[in-house]
Amino acid sequence: MTREHAQTLVRTAVLALGGNALARSDEPPTVTNQFRHARESVAPIVELARQGWRIVIVHGNGPQVGDELVRNESARKVVEPLPLGVLVAETAGWIGYMLQQSLQNALASARVQRDVATVITQTLVDRYDPALNQPTKPIGHSLSPQEAARIRDAGRAVGKDGSGEWRRMATSPQPLGVVEFPVIKRLLEQGTLVIAAGGGGPPVYQDPLLGLEGLDAVVDKDRVSAILASQLDAEVLMILTNVDAVFEGWGTPEAKPIRRMTVEQAEQMIAAGSLDAGGMKPKIEAAAGFVRRGGARAIIARLSEGPAALRGETGTTIARSP
Repeated sequence: MTREHAQTLVRTAVLALGGNALARSDEPPTVTNQFRHARESVAPIVELARQGWRIVIVHGNGPQVGDELVRNESARKVVEPLPLGVLVAETAGWIGYMLQQSLQNALASARVQRDVATVITQTLVDRYDPALNQPTKPIGHSLSPQEAARIRDAGRAVGKDGSGEWRRMATSPQPLGVVEFPVIKRLLEQGTLVIAAGGGGPPVYQDPLLGLEGLDAVVDKDRVSAILASQLDAEVLMILTNVDAVFEGWGTPEAKPIRRMTVEQAEQMIAAGSLDAGGMKPKIEAAAGFVRRGGARAIIARLSEGPAALRGETGTTIARSP
């Protein structure tokens, strides 16, 4: 096999891991628990790395960045609180550290020689995006009605998520691109597994005088993953979460998984207005957008079933019409 032919066989996958994969709602979000889940979450990635895939890992930070806000508020009389945009960068750093270390150890155990690097990336957004005036993105853990009322009285946004739980809400502008994309591309070409756009990446806009300036918002990591996957001409976008698939009739006794969807069917589901704005809606929008822009396929599946979903055995695959 010639070198040129070998290069044509290299495939790129962008994997989007939900923040809930590390901090689960049914247990305390301790660092010990999150490290344990980080070790569990990288097992499917090792299999793809062994197969030679170029891989970018994008992780969420919804529970973690909400916890950081609580820590900031609790200590505000002792130290200066950090703004939300800075907290996004902070969580991207320590979650990236957990995933990077866990992946390095798992690759070594499997005798797969691939480097791993975490890159703190900035996500370009529109300073005048109307979404910056509408808090719709759930962050943090679920709140009791009393806690929600207290936070609302303090002037902070709260609302119910797709499960009917009270949560803090943050604004979430549409991503336009990843500032450090050239760095990510060079690392991939060297065979490095890259962790990037953590928590969606701290959002920034281009100021005509100052250059890049940060915003206090949270960009949806699935939407950023789709943009990055398109920029990289990736073959597949995998959105790995805590549900088995996209379900028809979600929340009803008749609910059933949808194994394959066309872009048109996905857009019809979005237009129907039955999807949670902070949950499944951005996942389907991101997946459909990636395929519409030329991607071969997008997959929404449970994290532990990533390789099986890539083979079409589980999850939901969104592809162009035959």
